[in-house]
Amino acid sequence: MTDDPKVPPGEPLKRAAEIQGRSLTDFVVSAAQEAAQRAIEQGEVVRLSLADSERFAQALLSPPDPSPALERAFARRRKLLSAE
Repeated sequence: MTDDPKVPPGEPLKRAAEIQGRSLTDFVVSAAQEAAQRAIEQGEVVRLSLADSERFAQALLSPPDPSPALERAFARRRKLLSAE
């Protein structure tokens, strides 16, 4: 918006809607949907530095050996699935 006290608060929205040939409601709903989509994308997309990307790829290509706790969890899972 604008900080100019002479400009009514909704005026820039009305002007932008007119420029785009849309109703004020359509303009506001569209702008809100675009802002929502950006917020969702920013919240869901993980951005890594080059070094972090390389570490991640290396972990996928050469995973560490399973820890004893993970081995026990797999054993319990096998036991539970074979009991069915």
